[in-house]
Amino acid sequence: MEAVQRVLFVDPSTGFYRLRRYKVGDYFGPVDLGLHITDRWRSLNIGVGIFAGSILPGSNRLIVNGFSPCWRGFYVSSMGGAGVAFDNLGINLISIVGKAPVPSILYLNRSHGEEIDVEVIPVDLAEAWSHGRGGLYGLMELVLDKYGNRYETDPRVLATGPAARSTDFGAVGSAPVVKGKLTYVDTWAGRGGFGSNMLQEHGLAAVVFGGTFLDEDFRDRKVADEWFEQKYKQKLAAKDFESTTKYRFDPKFETGGTFGVNYATLKGRVMAFNYRTIFDSEDARLDLHKRLILDHYLKQFNEETIQPRKQATCGEPCAAVCKKMNGEFKKDYEPYQTMGPLCGVFDQRAAERLNHKADAAGFDGISLGGVLAWFMDLLDRGELAGADLGVSGEPKFDAAGFDPVADSAANADLAEGLIDTILEKRGIVDLSEGVRKFARKAAKERGVRILNSFVHTANGRRGWMVPNQYWTPGALAPMAIMGKYYMHYGPEFLPPRKLGRTCAERLKKELVMDNLGVCRFHRGWSEEMLPEIMESLYGNRDRFLAATAVCASRINSRNASVYWESERNLDFVVSFLKRRRDVEGDADPELARWIDEFDKDRKEAGLSFWYEMKKGIDESLREFF
Repeated sequence: MEAVQRVLFVDPSTGFYRLRRYKVGDYFGPVDLGLHITDRWRSLNIGVGIFAGSILPGSNRLIVNGFSPCWRGFYVSSMGGAGVAFDNLGINLISIVGKAPVPSILYLNRSHGEEIDVEVIPVDLAEAWSHGRGGLYGLMELVLDKYGNRYETDPRVLATGPAARSTDFGAVGSAPVVKGKLTYVDTWAGRGGFGSNMLQEHGLAAVVFGGTFLDEDFRDRKVADEWFEQKYKQKLAAKDFESTTKYRFDPKFETGGTFGVNYATLKGRVMAFNYRTIFDSEDARLDLHKRLILDHYLKQFNEETIQPRKQATCGEPCAAVCKKMNGEFKKDYEPYQTMGPLCGVFDQRAAERLNHKADAAGFDGISLGGVLAWFMDLLDRGELAGADLGVSGEPKFDAAGFDPVADSAANADLAEGLIDTILEKRGIVDLSEGVRKFARKAAKERGVRILNSFVHTANGRRGWMVPNQYWTPGALAPMAIMGKYYMHYGPEFLPPRKLGRTCAERLKKELVMDNLGVCRFHRGWSEEMLPEIMESLYGNRDRFLAATAVCASRINSRNASVYWESERNLDFVVSFLKRRRDVEGDADPELARWIDEFDKDRKEAGLSFWYEMKKGIDESLREFF
């Protein structure tokens, strides 16, 4: 029988829905199919890859894509484990077209072979966001309380918080449900602002789904082991266990997870106080890293989470057990970095409090942390006053004499106040149409170009994204989608044109995984093996790889990247180059040439570096058909 992908189109304005089938081979997964559908209907697409429900580890990732309100272009986000319940619907994708007249819940349920039950149910957001744990969590609990007993197996709830109503970077949050109860292991489709899209563009505050439909998933472990033994001389489970060492526990560093391993290895590449540490000496950064992170922030994490093995999965069976927990708090590197050291917070109690408030409000935590750190920097330098930002007090924004407990707590208090400012639009703050528009308006009214200290990538007139938290030029590359790992984020120096080409290749490799709904934490084998598995099961490896290249090219054809608007973006790149030469001892003559160019004419060199990256990207992602 011909393999197909089943897409359920739902119009929340009427409750009308229909099922459409797309041949595997014309489209291969939720990304290339979502891109095709978004072009026609400006839809929000939520789905899984064709290996969902299979024995392949990490294959139950839920992929969300469509038009990003903060990036202002096509975007892809993803969420761990939620594909397990979605696969029980017996479809590959839901495509939401149209808008409910009032905030609503989209209810999807499928009992065995029956037709999918689709309902659009109004919800009182004030009641929902004040329910139980409050905010996004309260909405999830409310949905489960009201509709959970309709499901024969545990469903999954996707929810939004108040950030989705007030800003363009509200996230979609979820958590596994076990025996009808919501767990604390929250997972996020955070980047891209799809919570804002879901609520503002489609009127949906939550989506609940699940069922008992059984389809023919790949479950033959003997065959899978034969594939892996031929390639790696290891069985599937052994290779996957080896590949996910960092995310579970790395004995080289006596820690685990993105939080543990990244902080253990950062050393002089640490970024804190809204990136101000890039201006410090290496000795000063090493002192900060040891005193505030190794001896306190990371030490707490290791004692409270790693040593007692408080870890979990995202909801699917997985050897990585990457969710590092401390009670109700889940510790990931990037949000605990942007709402940690970047905001001048180096204590777990303060960071937990700040991250939890952000999560309950339903923000993209990485972007929020970047915005909060920027606001605190503006306050510290006096470019905006407390009255402008709806808060009182000033941050402790200097490592000298920093008390990791008391000063972190004070900074977290201030950052929590700034979250309320963003949600309530206090002072001059209104981020509903994005940070860049707010900054332009503030510059006109206050006569201060506040955007100069905000590290971000820009897209089109209003699009913006706080970068991934790695001190490397690839984090600010002019890629068509930024804020994910669709770029090169290694610590080595690459000439900008080569860096652009490397970013383009990274995009194609990431699309292999995202388009098949496989978690990138398993990339140690999945980048290589997934095309081979496609060949074994569907007989179209080459067509799949060609379609991946075309999908990357089509995404890049929408590339509206804007040259760096922030002076600190330039500082970020130049300081990286000089540290690479002076600290890492890189004697590459091309590196020396670029440093000389920046010393001679900073603006001209910046333009040249940026456009050289863009050339490398564009020449690598052209279609030759």
